[in-house]
Order: sequence, then C-alpha cells, then structure tokens
Amino acid sequence: MMKILVGLGTCGIAAGAEETYRKLSTHSQADGAGFQLGKTGCIGMCYREPLVEVRDDKGARFTYGAVSPDKVDRILEEHIKGGKPVDEWLVWSNDTVGSDKPYLDNQSRIVLRNCGTIDPESLEDYLAVEGYQALKRVLDNKDPEGLITQIIESGLRGRGGAGFLSGMKWRFARMAAGKRKYVICNADEGDPGAFMDRSVLESDPHSVLEGMAIAAYAIGNVSVGIIYVRAEYPKAIERLNIAIKQAEERGLLGDKIFGTDFEFHVKLKEGAGAFVCGEETALMQSVEGKRGMPKVRPPFPATKGLWDCPTNINNVETYANVPWIVLKGAGAFNSMGTENSKGSKVFAMAGKVKRGGLVEVPMGITIREIVFGICGGIKEDKKFKAVQMGGPSGGCIPAELQNTIIDYESINKTGAIMGSGGLVVMDETTCMVDVARFFLDFTQRESCGKCTFCRIGSKRMLEVLTRITEGKGRETDIDLLLDLAQRVKNTSLCGLGQTAPNPVLTTIKYFRSEYEAHISNKKCPAHSCNQLLTYSINDLCTGCLLCKRACKFDAISGEKKVKHVIDMSKCTKCGECFKVCNFHAVARD
Repeated sequence: MMKILVGLGTCGIAAGAEETYRKLSTHSQADGAGFQLGKTGCIGMCYREPLVEVRDDKGARFTYGAVSPDKVDRILEEHIKGGKPVDEWLVWSNDTVGSDKPYLDNQSRIVLRNCGTIDPESLEDYLAVEGYQALKRVLDNKDPEGLITQIIESGLRGRGGAGFLSGMKWRFARMAAGKRKYVICNADEGDPGAFMDRSVLESDPHSVLEGMAIAAYAIGNVSVGIIYVRAEYPKAIERLNIAIKQAEERGLLGDKIFGTDFEFHVKLKEGAGAFVCGEETALMQSVEGKRGMPKVRPPFPATKGLWDCPTNINNVETYANVPWIVLKGAGAFNSMGTENSKGSKVFAMAGKVKRGGLVEVPMGITIREIVFGICGGIKEDKKFKAVQMGGPSGGCIPAELQNTIIDYESINKTGAIMGSGGLVVMDETTCMVDVARFFLDFTQRESCGKCTFCRIGSKRMLEVLTRITEGKGRETDIDLLLDLAQRVKNTSLCGLGQTAPNPVLTTIKYFRSEYEAHISNKKCPAHSCNQLLTYSINDLCTGCLLCKRACKFDAISGEKKVKHVIDMSKCTKCGECFKVCNFHAVARD
C-alpha cells in the first residue's frame, strides 16, 4: 500500500501543513483509501513547505511542494488512484524528475540522514534505520578508550562554532578526576537566521540522545545528561520528551541499558532565551539556577564544570554525527572534507536566496557551490553581494570571495567564523552598514554586562553605526569604530564579546566605500537606509494614480493622466510609491 507523509516540523506547521494533514486524514479513514498516512519532520526544503511525500511499494518516493489542502484531492486522484505523479507540483523524487532535484541530490547528509524520512515520534522508525545499534556496539565492545580514539581519528570537530576536536574534549573529561561527571547538549540556538538544531531535534531526536549516551559511556562516571534547549522551541521540546520516554521504556536509556551496568538518564533544561547562555560556562551557570554569565577559564569544563564536576559539552549537530561515525567508521567520516576540517556541515540558508532551508554539505565545498549550485542563486536574479556566516558573532564575506572553501581555517582567514552554521545571503539591495548595525544591536542587547567594554563599548559602537545610517556620520567615525572594535575584542571575557565586532570589522574591510558614501555623501548606495533616501516623480509618469493610492500620508498629489508630484515635507520615505509604480516613474536617490 502506498504511504503519504506530511512534513510537520515548525517550518511546515507555520506554512499550513497541519491543515493539509487533517485534509489527508479525512481521506485516509475512508474505505479503500489506498494509502496510509504518516508524519515526518523537516527534510530541509523549507522554501517549499508544506511538503507531502508519496512512497510506493517499490521504493519510489515523490515529494510535492506547497501542498495546500485544496491540492490534496488532485494528488489522491491522479497519483494514488491513477498512478501518475502530478508533475507541476513535484519538487523531488528518487527517480530523475522534480523541479528542485539539485537541492537534495547535491548534499551529503549525515546529521540530516533521517530528517524528513522517519516519524520523529516513532521509536520503531528510528530502530528501522539502525537506531541505537551504535550504542549497542559500544557497550558490547567495552572499550571506551578505543571509542574516543575512533572519534579523534574521524576528525569530528565541535559544530557549535569553536571547532575543537570532539574526541579530545571527551578524553580530557575522561582523564579528569571525579566520581560524578556530566554530558551536556547545547541546544541553545540563538543566532538570527539559524535553525539547524531546532530541525534536528524536531525531526530526529533519538540520534542526539544516542550520541549523548555514547559520549557518556566514553567519558565514564556519567549517569546524567542534560539538554539545554531554548524554551522558544516547543515542538523540539515536545518531541524530545516523547523520545526520552520511549527510550527509557525500551531500556535504551535509564538503568541497565541493553542489560548492562551502564546507566544514563537525560533531562531537559529550558533556556529563557539569553544569547550569552550559548557560551558553555554561562550555560552551566544557568543550569545551576544562577544568572547566565560567563566565568574565567581555566579551569575548563572538562575538569571543573557543572556543579564543579568534569563536564563535556557538545552541540546538537556534533552529537548527531556520533552514531553514524561509530557504525560507519572513522575513515568514512574523515574521507570527506579537507585536511583539518573533516566530514559534513549543516547550514541554515536564509536571506535573499531562492531555495532557503537546511543543507548539509561536505567540508571543502565553496560558498558559490552552496549559494548557486544547491540553493539556486539569488532571488529575482539580483546581483550577489555577500554572505554573513557565523551569526551575530560572525562576519560578512563578499561576493568576490565566493570561491572560498568551507572549512574552519579558510573561513577564519576572511574575518568571519564558521559558527554553528547560519548562512545569510545578501543581494545588491542590502546595505552593509545597516547589516553591521543590525547584528551589533542584537549582540549589544544580549551582552550580560559583566565586561566593561562589551557592555559600554558595544553600546558606543551601535550609536556610531546608527548615526551613520541616519545620515549623521562624522569623518572620524570609521577610525572610531575600528578602535572600539579592537578594544571590545581584546578585553571581553567570553566569545560573545570577543566576536561581537566581527560584523563591523568585516563590513569595513570589504565595504569601506559604503561607509564613506554614508558619511561623506549622505547617500546609501544600496538605497536601503530610509533617512538617506529622497523620492521624486519623473516624466515617465502616466498619471495612473497607483502611487497616490499607495501613499498613506497624502504626500502625492496629481490628477489622472497628469504627472504627479511628491511633497517631501509629508513623505515618510516608506517606499510604497516606488514599489507599486509600473512605469519606473518614481525615482529613488
């Protein structure tokens, strides 16, 4: 019998997938429906949600995009009953058809291997794809040192941003003295535009639980693991709780796992949304019930962490890699990537890109191959300008460096950082000064305030950037920003402050002329900063009245078929007249 799966990750639900599921559910309950209905998580094609997949008995898979409830009847009639796919809505298949095949076919999915293919609320589905077999193998082998060596040889580096060798972190925690130790999963994903961890937790929670259990066994003396997850991720929290309960009932978590003496329990700690709690020492303070503020290191968490016990912290993506490495071997993982950056990396693609969503690519691929080869290029075929990597702590990489390969060292050389995997694409309409202002506004508000230069210096930098975008910039402002940026970087205690100036430094490095235009000419080259724009109506105006109707402030006057005029004393520079004009009669300067 055919099977129909509906993607019910947060992205799908936001696009209306629950309504589509309910419509399919009414048909599935009818006699002779001809299909079974199921649900899955996010396959990564967020730009095509709601997604519906049809699977037949021969293993063929067909994915339909933008399936609103009104499209259900036709899919059931033509595909389920008639056996003929509806080509106009088909975005991917495991055959040779689908309008967006390059998006999935050009990826190398390890972390996302089960996302969008299994039911995240079904333990049986996870077991059917070798779930918990890696943990069983580890317990059968009884060789925690050998396990750590395997993780080191794989070259797996922490995917949370710092890129430290995961196996070495495990070894340090194992070597540390302590009768009680902890493992923590950092799921406090706070970067604007990032949603990798959320999607994995919603779509394949058992893989993260299994990875944590394997790490706990390798380190030793660990009976409790904690997932620090953002409270703003209700669907991830719901599915994690389901997965934990299922695993405990089956003896895959809890006491005597697989009948051995190994004990491992997982608890959730919901974070309140403080960005600084993504920093590991602040995270542990929060778990302990204290205010989330970073601590001086050393000592490092591996020797003195949660409750002063040796603690290992990795993020969601790192743990999700572990079961695959154990089953496939270190060589299978380190055969991908570059000399010092092995395996694959998940990116959340956002911004001005045609195919936005989740992609998992081998290390060593170029920025251009991701943006154009996988994600289809820039929306409306506008000019590619830059990408922002590493979130608010990252930096902007210009289009002329689009052949930069994705690995830790190469990205760091540009002034950006890999970060956890947010990748925001920008086009010619993006103002890079305003981008720096936006990210600094975020980090300044999220500063815990412990370090003087992070607390006050970032505030002064934000004030300078704001006045530049408002046309009030001074000739000395660029040098002032550079000076403040270095002081914030050099005197901040944690990674938030040390990297907060990166968006400013990289935009000045690569787009200095835009700063100079804002300051000297009082113009925004990208026509993005409203305070620096002026609008006028030229001789191409046909008097169609569209702009006049769109203006909510009566700033446009004129009769039908007569050239209109803008009263700048009333104009709020909202740009609605420019958007609606079909004759290029509204000039923006």
